[in-house]
Amino acid sequence: MTSSPPDPFARFQEWFDAVVAAGVAEPTAMVLATADGAGRPSARAVLLKGVDRRGFRFFTNYASAKAADLAANPACALVFLWPALARQVRVGGHAQPISPEESAAYFATRSRGSRLGAWASRQSEVISDRRVLDDRLAELEARFAGVDDIPLPPFWGGYVVVPDSVEFWEGRRDRLHDRHLYRRSAPEGPWVVERLSP
Repeated sequence: MTSSPPDPFARFQEWFDAVVAAGVAEPTAMVLATADGAGRPSARAVLLKGVDRRGFRFFTNYASAKAADLAANPACALVFLWPALARQVRVGGHAQPISPEESAAYFATRSRGSRLGAWASRQSEVISDRRVLDDRLAELEARFAGVDDIPLPPFWGGYVVVPDSVEFWEGRRDRLHDRHLYRRSAPEGPWVVERLSP
């Protein structure tokens, strides 16, 4: 690539559109890496649910292990890996909870089953067996019988990962890959674009 878009969001959208057009399975899958208050790292795959000039959004249970990490230490990282296109995107920044209104708007787009599942799961809690989940779901199905507008659980919502760095990696022959780093030295400052050696 001879020229770079002026900000990482434009380039990310170009790449994401190409991934979707290529029919890649689970194109929104990303690894979210966090660390707790003692600095112990943890990583898991989550799904991207939107990207704009603020950053990259995902949703979860606010009582989950990832949410506990982010409450103690909002610094985090994301990794998108699309091997079929020999592309990877790494994001470094910090996570901020989004508004309940924005979370509710997204929650309303989920299937009824997914909304009931969000209510039923006390994410990261130890349970004795699968029956615990099945029993909770049955109770919720009875509670919300005939209710189309299942409300947002008070313990569930979204985060936006506000980036201060975004690296785009593209595979090339002989391991001479292309790497472009967008970084900011101040929260609202301009993006600096640098080419990195592979």
